[in-house]
Amino acid sequence: MSSRSLLLQVTIPVLLLSALYQLVSYISQPDDAPIMVQVGDSLPEGTKFSYVPFDPSTDSITSCGIPVTYDASKEWADKKVVLFAVPGAFTPGCSARHLPGYIAKREELLARGVDVVACVAYNDAFVMSAWSKANGVKNDDILFLSDAELAFSKRLGWTLGERTARYALVVDRGKIVYAEKEESPKEVSVSGAEAVLAKL
Repeated sequence: MSSRSLLLQVTIPVLLLSALYQLVSYISQPDDAPIMVQVGDSLPEGTKFSYVPFDPSTDSITSCGIPVTYDASKEWADKKVVLFAVPGAFTPGCSARHLPGYIAKREELLARGVDVVACVAYNDAFVMSAWSKANGVKNDDILFLSDAELAFSKRLGWTLGERTARYALVVDRGKIVYAEKEESPKEVSVSGAEAVLAKL
């Protein structure tokens, strides 16, 4: 047998196996595989979070209300919304730099036509509620939403392992008009309140 024939006998099966593997990988890819969100996209259909509504009777940080399902797709259908995500409640960067910017700039955001300011993280609704109280946020001035199973952030393609990545969205009546994620979770630049304000 010539060396050319031997090479063909080895190469052809390898190529066929490679093609088969690529085909199987493509077919087995889940329909909801994350695609990086882009400006112009619609808010993912069926977007829902868990959150604890503000209640003066449970205003103490040592008490908590009952979580409810927040249907963002429905609630935000006719609103302009600023949504910022943090890797974790009570973490240093999120507590010292990211959240305070939105608390300080909330009135300016509203003056630019924003109807809702919301914060989302992977923490459960109880932790998010406690974090809002620890920062003096009342009356749902900023919604503290839980994406505990990362369902929303995964659909955006913006996760940080098992946490939400640090990002910001502006959603105007169901359409995403601003979408930026930090290159490093330690940074607060494109996801910060100042950056969002500059684009409104």
